[in-house]
Amino acid sequence: MTPPNTALPRPAATAPRGRTEAFRNAEEAWFWTMAALIARRDGARIVSGAGLVQRPCEPDDVVKVLDRLYRQRRIDLQHARILRIWGERQQAPDPRAPREGGDARLWREAMARLDWPLRVKGIVDGPSLPMQDSADIIAFPGKLR
Repeated sequence: MTPPNTALPRPAATAPRGRTEAFRNAEEAWFWTMAALIARRDGARIVSGAGLVQRPCEPDDVVKVLDRLYRQRRIDLQHARILRIWGERQQAPDPRAPREGGDARLWREAMARLDWPLRVKGIVDGPSLPMQDSADIIAFPGKLR
């Protein structure tokens, strides 16, 4: 029996788990992941469910997908480097800018390869990526015999 005037400890108040909101595309998931990783690096504590929007994953889940693609040799170090550089800037490289053209190509390849695994895990749930245009066939100036 508890003595009078002694309050029993109450369980910690937990916010009801709302419906999670998946990302519209792999790019949005990557920018969110990089923002969280930068905040963590700067000393912030990442707490699940503390954001304005409930997400279906943790930032490390997206990084694990990237790591798995790297181990499967679907993404190489150049892709990862471009993802880190432009992810820290929170913008995608502009394919029309002469100095960003190569980065934009690697960015698109990395996003295309991240898209499907993130969809399978339920992290991305927007419209799927448009199919890449087929390669242009350039006529060879000489005749082949």
